[in-house]
Amino acid sequence: MSISVLTVFLYALATALATGLGALPFALVRQPTRSWLGISNAIAAGLMLAASAGLFREGFAYGVSQVLVGAALGVGFIVLTGRWLKNDHGLRIGKLKGVDARKALLIIGVMTLHSATEGIGVGVSFGGGMALGIFITVAIAVHNIPEGLAISLVLVPRGESVSRAAAWSVFSSLPQPILAVPAFLFVAAFEPFLPYGLGFAGGAMIWMVLAELIPDALEDAPIISVVITVLTSILAMLAFQAVLRGS
Repeated sequence: MSISVLTVFLYALATALATGLGALPFALVRQPTRSWLGISNAIAAGLMLAASAGLFREGFAYGVSQVLVGAALGVGFIVLTGRWLKNDHGLRIGKLKGVDARKALLIIGVMTLHSATEGIGVGVSFGGGMALGIFITVAIAVHNIPEGLAISLVLVPRGESVSRAAAWSVFSSLPQPILAVPAFLFVAAFEPFLPYGLGFAGGAMIWMVLAELIPDALEDAPIISVVITVLTSILAMLAFQAVLRGS
């Protein structure tokens, strides 16, 4: 069966739209408290740590050194970006401004970078046939939902609307349909970049968790609650990934 460029684009676009579903649980939360903000940061931290572990595991199949180099570049990128944004108190993202806008921009940026590697992964998978492409697309689409949740966990408790959180979540995944097509057309050229991209996204997320989300969580919620929440989120996401791999 011949696979068209339009088919690859539409499947990859579906994975991006799935990210917006992560904002739906917040339709039930009307007035988040300060402790809820801390727990939200802890949940987002756990989801991102588990996602990073999944990225490293997938990347190691291509090459350990490439993943580690990518991770170092990812950490460096987030550190430099954070310093650049640190003194920009006029920064605004929707209703958010100042420090809240900075944190939102960082996590959206991290997830967008992560989505670039997923887009390449979708395109490369379709190069291996329709069945493989559909399987990888469905796996990434389902995986994108908790990633959208992680973004929403940072945005909504700080005052952003559910609809805008969903929109930002989808925006963070737009690299998937954009990069899936060229990756499909030029599989041999794009595949070597996968381990670097996976490491870059994983390193960036881990640094974001350790430097931003967990310290913020500890400011707003008791340490025991933060630890339990982070560990529970990690275990839930790892179990979710195991189900996807076994299906």
